[in-house]
This record gives sequence, C-alpha cells and structure tokens, in this order.
Amino acid sequence: MIGNLEYFKVFYYTAKTGSVTQAASELALSQPAVSQSLKQLEKNLGVKLFQRAARGVRLTGEGQQLFSYVEKGYEQIEMGVEQIRQMRDLELGKIHIGASDMTLQFYLLPFLERFHERYPDIKVIVANAPTPETLQLLRDGKIDFGVVSTPFAQEQDICADQVREIEDVFVAGRRFISYKNKMLDFQDLEHLPMIFLEKNTSTRTYMDEYLGRFGIVLQPEFELATSDMIVQFALRSLGVGCVVRDFAARYLESGQLFELRFNKMIPKRNFCVVQSRKNNLSTAAQKLLDLMNVSYRREKIENETL
Repeated sequence: MIGNLEYFKVFYYTAKTGSVTQAASELALSQPAVSQSLKQLEKNLGVKLFQRAARGVRLTGEGQQLFSYVEKGYEQIEMGVEQIRQMRDLELGKIHIGASDMTLQFYLLPFLERFHERYPDIKVIVANAPTPETLQLLRDGKIDFGVVSTPFAQEQDICADQVREIEDVFVAGRRFISYKNKMLDFQDLEHLPMIFLEKNTSTRTYMDEYLGRFGIVLQPEFELATSDMIVQFALRSLGVGCVVRDFAARYLESGQLFELRFNKMIPKRNFCVVQSRKNNLSTAAQKLLDLMNVSYRREKIENETL
C-alpha cells in the first residue's frame, strides 16, 4: 500500500537536495515537518531510507532503490503539469473539428487561418465529412465540435447555433439558354437532366424533401460527391445543377452559368456550429469557438444597423 503521497514528495526533495533543511525550503515547510514525514515513511516501509552524512543526509541502499522509481514518477508528473500549462496557455494542444467541403470553404476556413496566425502551436485536425457523418463523429466524441448545414434532426444532447444563411439554386450553362429569364415551375425540372449531390448529404435531403412537398421526385442523371464537381458538370452543359449559391457565384457573375427562376422561393437554410452537451471543450477548442462567436456577433450587429 502506497500510503500518503505527500511523504514521497518530501522524500523526493530530500533525496534530490541531500538536505532536510534544503528540502524544507523547497517545499515551504518547517524542518521538523520534513523530518516527521521522513520518519513516518520509514515506519510505513519498515526500512531506513537516509543516513546522516558530513553535510546533510544520503540515501541508504533501500533509499536509492526507492528513489530510482520515485524520481521517474515525479519527473513524469512535472512533465504532465508543464504540458497542462502549455495547453492552458495555448502553446500546445489539438482541436478536432468536423466539417463538409461547403462549411469548410464558405465559413470555417477564414477562422482557421486567423486562429493559426495567433496560435501556431495548436494542431487543428479537420474530419472532412457531410453533415450526417459529422453529427455521428460528434456523438462518438471524436470531434470537439462540427460545422454543418441544415436540415438535420435536433437532438437533446447536441446544441446547434446558426452562424450563417445559405441559399440553394439551380444553375445551367449555354445548352439550356432558352430557360434563361423564364419563369419556371418546379415540375419543369422533371423534364431536364439534373445534377445533384449524393443522398448522404443534408443538401440533397433538403431538396428532395422540399420538392417532395409539391409531389416532385427527381431522378438525377448525375449524383456527385462534391458541389464543386456539380458546377463543373453544369459548365459543360451536362445538366442543370443544384448547388448552394456560393459554389456557383463567380460563374454566375461572369455569365458562364445562369440561375433558373421559379414561381416559388426556395427557403434559405443555415450553417450551424454543433457541440455535444456531454463533452467538455479543451481550452484551445473553446478559444477557436470564441473567435468565431465574436465575429458572428459583430457581423450581426453590422447587418442590423444597415
């Protein structure tokens, strides 16, 4: 049985300094208190650990054997304490984040750049995955937080904060120029070759459910893994692409693509930062979230004053 660990601390400093007086100074204890702790440890172990020397004390054979182990343990503790200090002061640490291509590119990336400039010693690991997979990583405790896009099922153990509005659009290239500036009904999409994301994404789920309200079930010619590829297919007039506007913005501005117009508005969605109520955030992860929240509050105030 180990007993009182404070005795081993006193033993460590006495053995390290070779002096009861010096150990008392290091530990901010009285000399009698140090001597009493050493006597109690020797009594508990049933052996002598020190013997008097010309100056101070020196270890017995049993004391040397014990010190070889205590020294390693105490130094490991000191290393651990130092690493905790470094993590607290953002000189060391890791952040695990979940984000899709879309949320990473159009929301998270500028914050990661800013954070890295301020805290270059913090390692940021991003699990690149669509919303359903990101939420599962959060449930499993494999990420500190995630940035996802609605819709997703609200869960009691997950808190979600909306941080940015996004808009879904249908875009097309020159082959479909006859549809430009023409007011369409969603049913017209049933007669066009469509390019959609794969079904394991929140964007695909949202559009399927929204169009389903009007009895429209599309069978896309192309189902792709990324919105960037949808834009590239649309640029080559392989079909009408369904993407979040950000992905197609520069091509819409240049006239290489145009946006289809409909007699009904597609409701806007949101990017959300999601956290688990069960898991405590590291200092580094909380600092990144604080940076993101400050920016969001500032942008919200600016928009309200316009």
